Amino acid sequence: MPTLIDSFFYHSVIYLCEHDEEGAMGLIINRPTRIMMQELLNHLQITNNSEWATKTAVLFGGPVQKDQGMVVHDGGEQWKNTLKITDETFLTTSSDILESLGTENGPPHSIVTLGYAAWEAGQLEQEIADNSWLTVQATPELLYETPADERWQTAAKLLGIDINLMSNTTGHA
Repeated sequence: MPTLIDSFFYHSVIYLCEHDEEGAMGLIINRPTRIMMQELLNHLQITNNSEWATKTAVLFGGPVQKDQGMVVHDGGEQWKNTLKITDETFLTTSSDILESLGTENGPPHSIVTLGYAAWEAGQLEQEIADNSWLTVQATPELLYETPADERWQTAAKLLGIDINLMSNTTGHA
């Protein structure tokens, strides 16, 4: 919501990867860092000379474990440490996927983040009840085709909302 002014989450779009009775975990998917994929790959001594690696920024995924890489993709479960989120969306936390990103051996689409966001049991539910968050169903277009700096407005449009016209005042009916 526009009223959420927390420094980490101001105008953030979170892709929720896991949500159960123990809490929730997600990735901020609209905060590019100044780190390009090629720089990250060089630092990790991983060879990937794809054009994608030179043109793609790593995203700030959240304030928890900011050095932990996460890859959201549509390439299946062929890499180590891969969690199936939906039938078409997977989360890989192992570095074996990085060499293939942007190549014919990698997933067709991917987002790479450093860090993640986490909520304790009941915390996210309370924040939603407090009108801190809008919730929408993620789409492949939002995840992979929409530029990161347009994802906040695009996510709201999935609800038929122009987020820039929303009031800063909230309440409960």
